[in-house]
Amino acid sequence: MNNNSLLPENKQIHLFIDGRVQEVGFRYFVYDFAQQNGLSGWVRNRSNGQVEVLAEGSTEALTNLLNLVKQGPSSSVVTEIKFEWSDAERRYSQFSMLVTE
Repeated sequence: MNNNSLLPENKQIHLFIDGRVQEVGFRYFVYDFAQQNGLSGWVRNRSNGQVEVLAEGSTEALTNLLNLVKQGPSSSVVTEIKFEWSDAERRYSQFSMLVTE
């Protein structure tokens, strides 16, 4: 038996979050969750008003992240989330906040 089969399979999720999601602490909200749940990747504001997230980690942690951003921090209003799952690329060693794109 291969020992790698005992490790949880890492995935990647790429999210685009619409609504009142800037200037309400949304990036910090995502960043804190990612740090506490061992996710790698990044979060940033986009010039069109969206928040964009690219996160890698266990399927369970990423599913929890997706459920979390549907609610957002208390001062936010999420109107739509577009997301895509893929296999983890393992390009990131930590989770970061990037500058607005």
